[in-house]
Amino acid sequence: MHAVNSNGANIPALGFGTFRMSGAEVLRIVPQALKIGFRHVDTAQAYGNEAEVGEAIHRSGIPRADIFLTTKVWVDRYRHDDFLASVDESLRKLKTDHVDLLLLHWPGGSDVPMAERIGALNEVRKAGKVRHIGVSNFNTAQMQEAVRLSDAPIATNQVEYHPYLDQTKVLQTARQHGMSLTAYYAIANGKVPSDQLLNDIGHRHGKTAAQVVLRWLVQQQDVIALSKTATEARLEENFAIFDFALTREEMAAVRGLARADGRIVNPAGLAPVWDA
Repeated sequence: MHAVNSNGANIPALGFGTFRMSGAEVLRIVPQALKIGFRHVDTAQAYGNEAEVGEAIHRSGIPRADIFLTTKVWVDRYRHDDFLASVDESLRKLKTDHVDLLLLHWPGGSDVPMAERIGALNEVRKAGKVRHIGVSNFNTAQMQEAVRLSDAPIATNQVEYHPYLDQTKVLQTARQHGMSLTAYYAIANGKVPSDQLLNDIGHRHGKTAAQVVLRWLVQQQDVIALSKTATEARLEENFAIFDFALTREEMAAVRGLARADGRIVNPAGLAPVWDA
């Protein structure tokens, strides 16, 4: 495991995501993830499982200081006072006095000015409730606006990223501002395991197609990958991506799978106008 330095935030390159995980699944699998070596856990107010994430971390026996913990403010809490109250609520649920990274979950779905949202992010950071701040699902113009409006550096933009979706423009913009790109939906909603090219590459390394994609992501400069599973065997598989490397030709071949209709997550009213 290596860490990605994003404007001073040292973020473990492979994180454990909890999107669409029930509280019971979180309580069962997160301690196992931490036991095998995961040290980056990602949740959100909208996931409805912050309390279970906090309890799972507490039960794991791993010191809180050793875990990089991320959560996200939902769009209906972007007004200044609601924002501050929501962060306090998240901290109570997560059983911690701070999170390592706080993100704005989506850019759309709110009439709150960007300056107010970024201002609230900075306020909770100054109060010591958040170590680093970031955004999620922002296009390049919104990333640049957030950077311009923020006193503190923006650490990351968490976006959908997998072999079928070209995120070159977003990644280039992130790099220009010292930011990282955190990839979710790495397995492309189940498309990856059946991909012949990815399986062929995996066969050469004694790895699965999913491991190839996770490795492809973390092998890119300034890219962090989130993995997610409720299965213990898959958990160990997802973590075992640091004992091999893809060749330059293999990296290019995986990148070549990108297609114009590769985006999966595009909720109306929340998503921005994406970069072409």
